[in-house]
Amino acid sequence: MPLAVYALTAGAFGIGTTEFVIMGLLLQVAGDLGVSVSTAGLLISGYALGVFAGAPILTLATRRLPRKTVLLALMLIFTIGNLACALAPNYAALMVARIITALAHGTFFGVGSVVATSLVASDRKASAIAVMFTGLTVATLLGVPFGAWLGLELGWRATFFAVAGIGVVALIVLGLFVPRSNEVEAPVSLRQEVAAILTPQVQLGFLMTVLGFAGVFTVFTYIQPILIQVTGFSEAAVSPILLVFGFGLLGGNLLGGRLADRNLVAALIGTLAALLVVLVGTRFAIDGKLAIIAAIGLLGAASFATVAPLQMRVLEKAGPNGRNFASSLNIAAFNLGNAIGAWLGGATLDHGFGLTAIPVSAAAITALGLLTALWSARLDRSAKPAAVCIPAE
Repeated sequence: MPLAVYALTAGAFGIGTTEFVIMGLLLQVAGDLGVSVSTAGLLISGYALGVFAGAPILTLATRRLPRKTVLLALMLIFTIGNLACALAPNYAALMVARIITALAHGTFFGVGSVVATSLVASDRKASAIAVMFTGLTVATLLGVPFGAWLGLELGWRATFFAVAGIGVVALIVLGLFVPRSNEVEAPVSLRQEVAAILTPQVQLGFLMTVLGFAGVFTVFTYIQPILIQVTGFSEAAVSPILLVFGFGLLGGNLLGGRLADRNLVAALIGTLAALLVVLVGTRFAIDGKLAIIAAIGLLGAASFATVAPLQMRVLEKAGPNGRNFASSLNIAAFNLGNAIGAWLGGATLDHGFGLTAIPVSAAAITALGLLTALWSARLDRSAKPAAVCIPAE
């Protein structure tokens, strides 16, 4: 892979760390700011909704700017937002700072996906996306456990100061290695971009992204309380267990890219089906320490195995006219799924079903994502022209 793809990975690492690290800090944030755990969990929903709103707005606002300039500006927003999180005096200020930070997320991954695919051959495009998204998996593998440990030792604010430092490093790396020569192309009209994303298959692609990742975040948002209050782990054990999740993400992400390069539709259906099976299994593993650790590793692998297929699906169906907008909107769809998942987990708790019911809620919404993928594949088959038989003379 070109060095520019790995530079994008560095930016993805910073963004992934700030997105996911809050899961390992829920109890500390809730206690320090005087809110409930479910209210603290809304910081994840707020971030995700910030991505959902920011992706289309910033993508359209920056559509005529050089892609490298856009990536650098977004990383600057990310860095300032994390500093604001670290300095937030109360819950409301922290929520606003999280939303500001989130504005950079969707467009960074959307533009980054287009840049990554432009740097490689056609048979490696999904793998290039997977390598860029490896930044998210490494963030979960290293950044999130380290951030949780740092928050435990020095307070949750220290974690956000550290993430802001990651943003500075990512700015430097992007500036050095992302070329300008690969970003020049004739601008597409707004009408063409909108028309491309309104096609039924692109819309179905967005829907399966939302539903699939809603299942992941229904569980992952509340992983710390589940591990401590249900399975019986100590608070200090959460960070090492998150490493297992991170290793799963890393392997699943790269596998998903390879599968998508071979057969995109089969990868879509297969990875969503695997995710559903793992979520169902998590419900039965939740009471056993070894079983839940294994389930968490499998959840990481299954969840990120879906990322490259889901992203490539919308890029493929949007075509050249809509790939920029569709790419960013699909990142927004991932985060809308995150927000819905965090809300669904909180609603499960608020309605008295308890932490053990969260994997059941997650499996139900992921099943809808799998059904959407099957319907999309059926439309593909029905759209293929029937073979014409020409009688021999």
